[in-house]
Amino acid sequence: MTVLVFLIPAALFLALLGLGAFIWTVKSGQYDDLEGAKWRIFLGDDEDDNIPGG
Repeated sequence: MTVLVFLIPAALFLALLGLGAFIWTVKSGQYDDLEGAKWRIFLGDDEDDNIPGG
């Protein structure tokens, strides 16, 4: 039972850390362009065109 004294605060700390990371990604605009991500795969890199056999 004494192990719960350490596990509950550790779990709460990790949960708050994950929540903070999620809030940070939302505020930094990671989820703003949902449509552009699916179309970026079709945009070719010009550098890859110069690879022999590629």
